[in-house]
Amino acid sequence: MALVTALAGLGLMVAGCAWQIGGDKKGTSIAQTTRGQELIDLKKAKDQGAISEEEYQAQRNKILNRQP
Repeated sequence: MALVTALAGLGLMVAGCAWQIGGDKKGTSIAQTTRGQELIDLKKAKDQGAISEEEYQAQRNKILNRQP
C-alpha cells in the first residue's frame, strides 16, 4: 500500500506504462504491466526517495517471486 501511495504521490502513471488487453463494448480495458516495467517503476520510486531501501527490497522480491 505504501508503494501505491508513493507512486501516486510522485505522479508516476503505472497505467501509462502498461499494455492493454481485452475490453468490452463500453470502451473499458484491463491494463497489465510487465514485471520489467514494475521493477523500473519501483526503482524510480526508491531513487526519488519515495520508498526506503527495505520497502524496495520487499516489493522487488514480491515481484520477482510472483508466479506468472
